[in-house]
Amino acid sequence: MKTAYLVSPNKIEIVEKPLSILKEGEVLVRVKAALTCGTDLKAYLRGHPLIPMPGPFGHEFSGIIEKVGDAVNGFKAGDAVMLVHTAPCGECSYCKHGLFNLCEILTKDMMLGAFSEYMVVKKRVVEINMFHKPEEISFEEAAFLEPLSCIVHGVKALSPLKKDKVLVIGTGPVGLLFLQVLKSMSVSVAVMGRNKNKLSLAESLGADRIYYSGEEPLDFTDGFGYDRVVECTGQKEIWLRSIDYVRKGGTVLLFGGLKTGTEVCYDAGRIHYDEITLKGAFHYNPQDVCEAYELIKSKKLKLKELISGKISLSEISTAFEKLSRGEGVKYLIEP
Repeated sequence: MKTAYLVSPNKIEIVEKPLSILKEGEVLVRVKAALTCGTDLKAYLRGHPLIPMPGPFGHEFSGIIEKVGDAVNGFKAGDAVMLVHTAPCGECSYCKHGLFNLCEILTKDMMLGAFSEYMVVKKRVVEINMFHKPEEISFEEAAFLEPLSCIVHGVKALSPLKKDKVLVIGTGPVGLLFLQVLKSMSVSVAVMGRNKNKLSLAESLGADRIYYSGEEPLDFTDGFGYDRVVECTGQKEIWLRSIDYVRKGGTVLLFGGLKTGTEVCYDAGRIHYDEITLKGAFHYNPQDVCEAYELIKSKKLKLKELISGKISLSEISTAFEKLSRGEGVKYLIEP
């Protein structure tokens, strides 16, 4: 099969590799749609600790089962499926405490290689985090299951109320998905970013107010401050600035990840006397995946609008060159 290998930063090669022999409980999926994401872009630009180089990459996909291994129940060859690329072990200390998104093996046993003609789906994923794709859902929409599961987990950490005003900082795919999920909950949402085209997209997706970076966003709250703020850029300067927009007693969700070892420093007075809550949110658990699946089925979200173009596997480098220049939100890779 053909698969895209991230050889080194800014270098992708298409290689031929043999199909893997299926182990018990595994299935082979013919990839119909694979999506680029911010993590893929980080890896492409400068490498990523969870994406070894050289090696396959990409993890947001959907497809059709080509073959099933022994002891697979509920799925057969020819089934259209949507899935995520991890599943918890269920046995470690974190899993026993119900913290499945923090499972000790989760990031050590991810399925990478969605930018390929085929993907082997591991037994745990088949059993826990793979679903039949409804006919009315396109393969492109189905491929959003993984990023949307992360957003569902983040929204739960944010715990917004209908009366809240929320500021989403960042107009990448994460920020635009947060916007849509929050709007589906009837929450008022302002979006701030530095890409005017993406801000216009945010407005078309339902943002109540948009702000270009550098503008003062507090007028939407009459100067009171936002009940919740979501940081979606993964930039240290924005992490630090996010606290400036939240009201006393409010919550800041630091969703965009920074490199491990990065230190940030906040005004202790704001945290203590203003009772500001700072929260992190990482990955998803099986319940989040189920809820994301139902959300996609509901057709409440405009997912196709986040796809900026379709690109063949052989031309995949073009997608990442565009993203590195700030062009587009997500690209659909069609093997």
